[in-house]
Amino acid sequence: MARLPYVDPATAPEEVRSVLERLPVPLNIFRMMAHAQTSFRPLLRLGTSILSQQKLSGKLRELAILRVAQLSPARYEWIQHVPIGKMVGVSDAQIAALERDDIVASCFAPDEQTVLQFTSELVRDVRPTERVFAEVAHRFSPQEIVELILTIGYYMMLARLMETTAIDLEPAGGQKIVEEAMKTR
Repeated sequence: MARLPYVDPATAPEEVRSVLERLPVPLNIFRMMAHAQTSFRPLLRLGTSILSQQKLSGKLRELAILRVAQLSPARYEWIQHVPIGKMVGVSDAQIAALERDDIVASCFAPDEQTVLQFTSELVRDVRPTERVFAEVAHRFSPQEIVELILTIGYYMMLARLMETTAIDLEPAGGQKIVEEAMKTR
């Protein structure tokens, strides 16, 4: 059971209610995030841009998000993003490898292994090693690197919100959010 009540759209301030009512799926994470009334809309905009407007590939983004979820550990984030990952090309073998903490498994291409190592170091140590940063800089553009860092940070923040407030697990619905975000591109 969540440690804080979820925001009820029926009793929420108008600016929060209007945002909640426009969501394709009223996921618990959004109803919890809505407590931060002045940050709610900007946070959703950032999340939408991460999910639909980055140059970084959707598959690499989702591998990073799943790695954040696994390391945090944030089961809610994992449940929501496994279907999104599959939607953008993450394989069952890759999901299984992440679950067993094997980021160098042969099912991952070199770019994917680099993203997973970079994500691991950012989550664990804040700053990646020179070796890993050099590998990322060799494989990706500055834009993709900054997008990756923002993705990792955003989903670390959400993981902390989920875990601190003990958000109740619910069936995956995040793929509908991504589908809607892609329509507004």
